[in-house]
Amino acid sequence: MNDLAKPNYQYEKRQKDIAKKAKQEEKRLRKLNKGAAEGESGAEPSALVDVVEDEAQPPH
Repeated sequence: MNDLAKPNYQYEKRQKDIAKKAKQEEKRLRKLNKGAAEGESGAEPSALVDVVEDEAQPPH
């Protein structure tokens, strides 16, 4: 018989959506900081990546 595991499409879709939202948020932050001092914008996207990595953990 076929003993291969089925792909988890819901998990893949969630990961894709999380990545898409993170990219949109980074773009929004860049646009907000474009008019402001450009040296300050480096810290915010890295903080966003930490949040996204926490959400990316599969449910237990």
